[in-house]
Amino acid sequence: MPIYSYKCSNCGYTKDVLQKYSDAPITHCPKCNMKTMVKQLSAPGFELKGKGWYATDFKGGSSAALPASHCNENCPAKKDK
Repeated sequence: MPIYSYKCSNCGYTKDVLQKYSDAPITHCPKCNMKTMVKQLSAPGFELKGKGWYATDFKGGSSAALPASHCNENCPAKKDK
């Protein structure tokens, strides 16, 4: 289940709530007792684990995995020739 962040537009109170997608949004603020709670937009958090494409191809930032056709005159492969 996703975690949604809510903020009261009246008093500024914030709250994170674990809800189903089908649950009705929270509107009542427990601090000021107004119906001014608004769902906030936030970026999702995730973590890449294991030995997938990220760990093998991009994590190190090395250009060694680039094919020779992508190399310019400054590449070590072309300096040796």
